[in-house]
Amino acid sequence: MNVPPSVTVPKNPPPAARSSGVRTGPLLQTVLSVAVLMATLFVGFSPRMFSNDFRSVIGTMLTPQAEGSTGSNLAMPTPQGLIRIGIVSGHWGNGDDAGAVCPDGTTERDVNLTVASLVRQKLEARGYEVDLLQEFDSRLDGYQAALLLSIHGDTCETVNAEATGFKVAASSYSRDANLASRLTACLYDRYSTATGLGHHSGSITVDMTEYHAFSVTDPDTTAAILETGFLKNDRLVIVDRPDAVSDGITAAILCFLNNESVDSSRLP
Repeated sequence: MNVPPSVTVPKNPPPAARSSGVRTGPLLQTVLSVAVLMATLFVGFSPRMFSNDFRSVIGTMLTPQAEGSTGSNLAMPTPQGLIRIGIVSGHWGNGDDAGAVCPDGTTERDVNLTVASLVRQKLEARGYEVDLLQEFDSRLDGYQAALLLSIHGDTCETVNAEATGFKVAASSYSRDANLASRLTACLYDRYSTATGLGHHSGSITVDMTEYHAFSVTDPDTTAAILETGFLKNDRLVIVDRPDAVSDGITAAILCFLNNESVDSSRLP
């Protein structure tokens, strides 16, 4: 891996407003719906808080409805449709930078893009909004999403028999360390289950925790980097079985978003 609203409501509406014919039933129902939504959002973590559509949803709910309308007719997107996920495909779009290159011409860049594209497809099939991002994508500046995951691979060189397994590191810039830890825990658990790979312990570097994209994205975006495995010793998995790799990553993202339980025995 190369590193480099606020809403103002008048207390005394003018007479014209009082006699406008607007029914108070639907309005009261709308106000109660907003109260319930806001209470839900601030009880605990909800990825939809980081969506670009969040304000538009609130705006829709606060917009007066035509007489005869009911709350059930509000144009509310589904919860999943509010969640944005960012996937960085390591080394993709960075000129001649292919990342690690194997003797047979297999490149880390191509392996990463295959996996990242599959992850995008699987998440979009579940209704999520996914941005597939290049290594130095301009959209990363101030990027806001429920999470950002950068996918990479490790060397294709012969190191030793222990050069096997995946690595996970949370962004040191993430504002909420608890959410960052949860994301990495989900990655450790779900990825190892899907691929059968263990984690390569003791090799997390500052280059991973301070990965360049982390420093420019919005600190409220929970971010992490995953090195899927070694292109040589783990080739049978990360090169030959991209579906298993993408299944593991997809399951980890769903684990994080849905607050699913994690098997602590799989954590380092």
